[in-house]
Amino acid sequence: MSHTRPIQSPHDVTLVVQAVMQQTTDPRLGEIMTSLVKHLHGFISEVKLTEAEFRQATSLINEIGQASHDTHNEAVLMAGSLGVSQLVCLLNNGGVVDDDGSIQTTQNLLGPFWRMHSPHTENGGSILRSDTAGKALHVEGLVIDTHGNAVADAEVDIWHASPVGLYEQQDDSQADMNLRGKFVTTTDGKFWFTTVKPTGYPIPTDGVVGRLLTAQNRHPYRPAHLHALIFKEGFKTLISQVYADDDEHLTTDVQFGVTRATTGHFQKQADGSYLLQYTYVMQAGEAVLPKPPIK
Repeated sequence: MSHTRPIQSPHDVTLVVQAVMQQTTDPRLGEIMTSLVKHLHGFISEVKLTEAEFRQATSLINEIGQASHDTHNEAVLMAGSLGVSQLVCLLNNGGVVDDDGSIQTTQNLLGPFWRMHSPHTENGGSILRSDTAGKALHVEGLVIDTHGNAVADAEVDIWHASPVGLYEQQDDSQADMNLRGKFVTTTDGKFWFTTVKPTGYPIPTDGVVGRLLTAQNRHPYRPAHLHALIFKEGFKTLISQVYADDDEHLTTDVQFGVTRATTGHFQKQADGSYLLQYTYVMQAGEAVLPKPPIK
């Protein structure tokens, strides 16, 4: 159905477009599109977007799409750099709400480097598949539900970057599946393994995101972190990152991923190794595996 209201002002444009969006048959799509038009038009009006800026914006959107391929996703990188990914994560994972209203959930960002079919590893085993220099790290994990009960027989997929800040897909010197392993929790919800302490690393800066960071005088670094994807029927798949509390970029993560609940204490031991003890909390829900972000 075409609109009949005559357009005589900028405000009329928004009203006419919103009326058309409200005709959307699918209720959820209609809700989303109506709100999108309201806020998008509001933003354009507030900043008084110029014609030149509009052309530049559409050009950047095209460039983001063209820069995304099997091994890189510029759109997801931008979403993280604007805090959108973290906002969606927190809005969809209630966790525990503290007295000050902050949300404490161990759910976090998937990141681009998750792979399916990590090697099954016995508890107590190592996830080093090739020589990897670095400080030894012992990890003791506990998986519980929102009532504090142990979650037994959950599959815990672990992966992380090397001490030089590279995942094995990025580094020909690492063996296939290095620093990756899949564990199964015991009857008391525990799993444990050894690896090397990861380090932080910069996100790619050779595209639109990199130019944005430069314009805003922002560094490109993510703090060191340990990824986990925990799967069990009857529970929402838990995707988490545990951030090292001794990392210099902990409070300035370029992707805004760090929360209080996902900050882990990497305890230095007398022999120079490190120990991480961390509790993951799973919510009841549907167990669905994500699609690997890149090949």
